[in-house]
Amino acid sequence: MAALKILVIEDEEAIQELIRYNLSKEGYTVVVANNGEEGIRLAKQEAPGLILLDLMLPGIDGLEVCKSLKQEIQTAHIPVVMLTAKGEESDIVIGLEMGADDYVTKPFSPRVLLARIKRIIRRPAGNADPQETVQYGEIVLMPGPHRVLVQGKSIELTASEFNLLHIFMNRPGWVFTRSRIVDLLRGDNYPVTERSVDVVIVGLRRKLGNCGDCIKTVRGVGYRLGE
Repeated sequence: MAALKILVIEDEEAIQELIRYNLSKEGYTVVVANNGEEGIRLAKQEAPGLILLDLMLPGIDGLEVCKSLKQEIQTAHIPVVMLTAKGEESDIVIGLEMGADDYVTKPFSPRVLLARIKRIIRRPAGNADPQETVQYGEIVLMPGPHRVLVQGKSIELTASEFNLLHIFMNRPGWVFTRSRIVDLLRGDNYPVTERSVDVVIVGLRRKLGNCGDCIKTVRGVGYRLGE
């Protein structure tokens, strides 16, 4: 099997080399772009399996690069992990809403970065059976009978709580912004707004009991299941 190719769009040489060294050691093929324009060109030319994208780039910034990549049929499917400085919460939200898959804040641990990459490339291809039973820790969700078991005991959830938990359990570790949650739940039977997302989360955590703390708040961004 050919090594997964990862495109790194980063202008700082020291960070480029840190990423290149650690990814190469894990068997990945690494291609580096020094700016946004070059990154977009290489994404089309090299067809990488994943892109690491710095938000602070000379010329076209990372958000514009992400937007451009997600608007092109040729590159829209490529997972994007944003590399951000602490305090760029608004940019993180915008990037996730543009279609980025995850983010890592600088300075970052190479182990954390590798874990994020492995989690993304292991994710289902999107054709999983929506009626398939899913489990996370001591939580079991059965879409068919619309039933949730927590530590072996059945609990009652509202339609919004059930569907939000299903979304989280299908993507453990993924960060979902409030607006993304609204988009995923939106429909005649799910009267959810950005403000009411927090209310749904509170109710869901309470009903999950001892397992409720597995739903993490990502300050200024949204929510994720697990670390």
